[in-house]
Amino acid sequence: MVFTAVFGVAVQNGVVMVSYINQLRQQGTSMADAVRIGAEHRLRPVLMTALTAVLGLIPLLLADGIGSNVQRPLAAVVIGGLMTSTLLTLIVLPSVYRWFAEPDTPVHL
Repeated sequence: MVFTAVFGVAVQNGVVMVSYINQLRQQGTSMADAVRIGAEHRLRPVLMTALTAVLGLIPLLLADGIGSNVQRPLAAVVIGGLMTSTLLTLIVLPSVYRWFAEPDTPVHL
């Protein structure tokens, strides 16, 4: 269940980023500009999605009662995974998009 949650948030953030970049390219924006503008405009939604999940897990991370031996490491793994996937979405995904996308041709969906 833990990895499903992390994977779901990571995929959702990636879809948000790539779909907006594709939308910009459909409007005739060059690939370099579409990737830059898309990453800038989708920074807040991607960060808010991950931050919401991380803030929801902080009580588990700080728990000190019965069952905290199981909850604390689980919360630490999920928070680390969310932070890592968010950084990868914001930094690596735009670069990888530029490698694999057709150069300066509009995207037709």
